[in-house]
Order: sequence, then structure tokens, then C-alpha cells
Amino acid sequence: MPYRVYILLCSDGSYYTGSAANVEKRVWQHQEGFSKEAYTFTRRPVKLVWCSEEVARYSDALRFERQIKGWSRAKKEALIRNDFDAIHQIVTDERERREKKKLETSALSEVEAPLVNQSFDFAQDEDE
Repeated sequence: MPYRVYILLCSDGSYYTGSAANVEKRVWQHQEGFSKEAYTFTRRPVKLVWCSEEVARYSDALRFERQIKGWSRAKKEALIRNDFDAIHQIVTDERERREKKKLETSALSEVEAPLVNQSFDFAQDEDE
């Protein structure tokens, strides 16, 4: 059975990402509020704004769903627009920020390391 990943725009402006074999039925369930515990229950009405191609296995759909859930809002919106150049740019920018932070942390560690590793002997010499 094929599965698809989808993104809903909620009434509060947030996005919900899910996966299902029957996306139309699943969106209808979100819209009707079938589960009071669901993220979308208090954020209705919802609107389907993106849907993936079909994948053969549920595990593939679930992996893609979880990946998208970890994305920034900007990245999700680029996906919704099918703007893959923007997604690539966001990924590049994120990587550059991580590398810069890593270098800053490394430089800070080098400055702090001598202070942390330095030991002091506060014992006073006794007169002999």
C-alpha cells in the first residue's frame, strides 16, 4: 500500500506534518477533530498545503515525516513552494552557522583550557 507525507496549515499559522495511506481521509479526520489529543484539534480549521509523491513503504513515509518535522519553518515553506533552490540555500546557511559556532566554541575552549587545567598550590611554606 502506498503512503504519502503531507503538511497542513493550521488556523493559528503553525504547520502540522503527518503521513497516511489515504491523505484525503486523514485530512478530513483532522478537520472533523476525531482526536481531542491531536495537535490539530484546537487549531482547526486546517488546510492541506503540501503532499509528497507516493512511497511504497510506511517506514519510508514515516522517516520523511520525521525529517520534515525537524525542519525550520523557512525550510518547510520552501518545500511547500517546491522551491528546492531555497531549501538548498537554507541547508548551506545552517551548515555555515554550525561550522562557525563550532569554531567559536573550539577557540573559546582553547582560551579557557589553560585556566581550567592550571593548578595552584595555596599551601603556605612553614618556617623550618
